[in-house]
Formats: sequence, structure tokens, C-alpha cells
Amino acid sequence: MLKERARAVAAVLLTVDLLSVAVAFVLAYWIRDAALPALGLRPQQLYPLRLYLPLLPLVLAIWGLLLSRFGTYRSHRTITLIDEAWSILRVTAMGSLLLVLCIYLFRLDSGLLGDDQISRIWILLVGLCSAGAILLGRTTVRVLSRSVRASGYNYRTVLIVGTGSAARSLAESIELHGYWGYRILGFVRFADQDRVEELPGEVLGTIADIPDLLDREVVDEVVFAVPRAELNRLEDLFLQLEERGVLVRLALDVFPHARARVEVGDLDGVPLLTFSTAPSGLMRLILKRTIDFALSLLLLIAALPAMGLIALTIKVTSQGRILFRQTRCGLNGRRFTIYKFRTMIDGAEERRRDLDHLNEMDGPVFKVRADPRVTALGRLLRRYSLDELPQLWNVLWGDMSLVGPRPAIPDEVAQYQRWQKRRLSMRPGLTCLWQISGRNEIDFDRWIELDLEYIDSWSPLLDLKILARTVPVVLSGRGAS
Repeated sequence: MLKERARAVAAVLLTVDLLSVAVAFVLAYWIRDAALPALGLRPQQLYPLRLYLPLLPLVLAIWGLLLSRFGTYRSHRTITLIDEAWSILRVTAMGSLLLVLCIYLFRLDSGLLGDDQISRIWILLVGLCSAGAILLGRTTVRVLSRSVRASGYNYRTVLIVGTGSAARSLAESIELHGYWGYRILGFVRFADQDRVEELPGEVLGTIADIPDLLDREVVDEVVFAVPRAELNRLEDLFLQLEERGVLVRLALDVFPHARARVEVGDLDGVPLLTFSTAPSGLMRLILKRTIDFALSLLLLIAALPAMGLIALTIKVTSQGRILFRQTRCGLNGRRFTIYKFRTMIDGAEERRRDLDHLNEMDGPVFKVRADPRVTALGRLLRRYSLDELPQLWNVLWGDMSLVGPRPAIPDEVAQYQRWQKRRLSMRPGLTCLWQISGRNEIDFDRWIELDLEYIDSWSPLLDLKILARTVPVVLSGRGAS
């Protein structure tokens, strides 16, 4: 409900965390440079701190990105101290690995210290001290926050209009997130005959009693959690509250059975409600596209010799084009041309209808493990997915992603059931959960379920996990046709 307050709390916590990381940076240097030599554990001292300080912005950037993603700042759930501690340990472990990768990938050690290397023990200490400092900072914020709340300060009083399930859920969320700083005054029925749920507070009357309640009680905000069919009858009450200067909020539950995430925004001043079942975080999607572009470019350059050899072998061993081109459906049904090394005999598409009785997959997909149209070289290329190397160009161009649902043929999409078409809501990919879960060994419905599972739980970290698991699957040839 109170998104701006949740964001404010998250911003404060992130600032405290980054200050803790900065302190940990200096503390790690002191431990390695002074404490360990004093104890006789590491006799050699470090270079002056000023030579290490240029690394501080990099450390803050890495930890800031990871904390924003995994720092348990989300306000939609209650976060225990144990959950926070686990999240902090995960962030510091990943941060330390990324720091090492950046230092040695970009040769930062040579740039800062000449021919010498940055202390590995210091890098380890940065991670350990960061974990301790962030956890100490979070614990301090918790203690201070609870102390302030216990003293009765910094609360806003909320009156909830409605006594149904939406009002109950809203109240429970407010009570679970005490750090938002809201106190529920009570509930008001829309009408005398309204059903009253089991509510965590007192029912103070009906909407006709609201003006008297405002005169008797301190009310900072009024939140309407009523059925959408009743909204037209609330205009006069809205105007009364507006005249009094009372902040009014509307808890919208437009489609109570919908699974889509709801975001509130505006378009040139026109309020908009956005319903989305696909990932919509702009910065994370930009990160995904950046990784796709960089990795596909590097892989294309590295694979050029192998691709040249494959192209030459195809040309020598069979008639026809080297590359197979086919129209596929991309993001939200956009058509694009996919590129693969040809693995079948020339004119294989024209013989497709003659082989329908051999199809081993249910649903609209056509898969034949021992397809007679596939050449001997083609079987080898398919077994190790080498025929898909030209699709790196599709990824580089933006039609595909490294990870995502496999691109479908338009004729297959035309036969999809309504729920299956949601797999088109993400850019198609070279690999996916289906690819690492058995490929042709699983049925079509399970294939679609895996794609939707990927869409619902997508994150950059999930992409990295799928890419890492794809490598042994491809090398083993498991599940290939």
C-alpha cells in the first residue's frame, strides 16, 4: 500500500549499509596492515591506504548493486534478523568474488601497485568485515526503530473504510510492517448490512459517521478498501475529505483473481494501473540485454574458427545452403529470422508432412529423435548443439536472449492454448529450463510449465545458473534429438 514509505525505508537502509561497507573497507586495511603484523601472523605491511582507496568506489558499486537486488529491502514481507543475516552473507560472498574478478580481469592490481598484487587476505577481510558491519548496522537500525515506536513517536493514524477481506489484508500488512510507522484507528463499514470479517481492530461505524470521527479523533489518512462497484458512491465523501485536507488512499483490488503484478503510474498525468505477469523491472532488463550483447559478441569471436570449419564441412559433405533460415516468433509474437547450421538434407521442409506419423512429442511441436532427413554431420552438430552457434547473431541483434523460452514456429503458436501463449512474454533464448531438464525427454505441457516457471521467477542470477548448468548438458549431449 505505502510504496513511497517502503522506498524511503529502503533508501535509508541502503545508505546505512554502504556507510558500513566503507567503514569495513578501512577496517580490513587496518587489520591486514597493522593488527596481523603486530600479532606476527603477517610480517609484511601493505602499501599506504591512499593506494587502496581508488578501489573503494568499485567496492561500493558492487555491494550497492548486490544489496539492491538481494538486500531484503522489499516491503511486501516481514524480514527476520536471521533472514537478513543470510542475505548479507550471500551478498558479501558474491561481492568478494566479483571484486576479485574485476581486479584481475581489468588488471587493477598492476595499475595501483605496479608489479605487485593486491593483498588476497585484504580482499577476504573486506568481505568478512562488510558482513559484520552491515549486520551491526541493520541490528542498530532495528533497535532504534523499535525504541522510537515504543515511545509513541513518528506514527500516522489510519482509518480504514471497509470491513471485507481487502480491508483485513491491508490491516494485517500494516501490523506486520511496524517500521512503516502507521497505527490503525479502526474500521468503517460502507453500509450497515456489510459483512464484517474478523478484523484486527474495532468497527467504528459507517461512512456516514466519518465526519464525526474526524472531529473527535486524530486521523492522518483514510484508506478505502471497498468493492470497485461502490466507488461511484464515494465521490461526495472524497470531496469532504479533500476539503479537510485529509490524505486519502484507495486500495485497488480491481481483479481479485488475477495473478499479474500491479504497478501504479501515470501517462502524461493520466493515472494508469499496469498489470504484468512478465518481468518489468527496467534496470534488470537493461542488465540482461547488456549481458546478452557482451557475451554473445565474445562467444561469436571465440567461435569463429569452429564456425568456419563447420561451414566448410557442411558445404563439402552435402548439397544445399550452409545456413538454415526459418521464421520464428519472438517477444510478444514478433516475427524474426532464426539462423542455424543446416543439419538436414536439401529440401527437408517439403518432406515434413510425410513424417508426421513419427512425431514423438505431444502438442503442436514436431520432434523426431531418428529423423531420416538429418545428415550424419547434422546428428553430430545437433548432439552437441553446435548447429545453434549462428543464433549468437540473433542474440547480438536483439531478436533473442542467451536465456529464455525457445523460439517457436508461427504455425505451432497458432495451436497454443491461451495459457501457453504467455511463454511469448519474454524474449526467446538459446537455452532455458527445458534445455537443462531433459529436452526431448519431457512432454510439451511440462515444457511450457518450465518456461512459465522461468518467467515467474526470472532474475539475472537465475540466468547465470541456467547458463552454468547448460554447459555440462551440452557437452554430454543429454536429451538431444
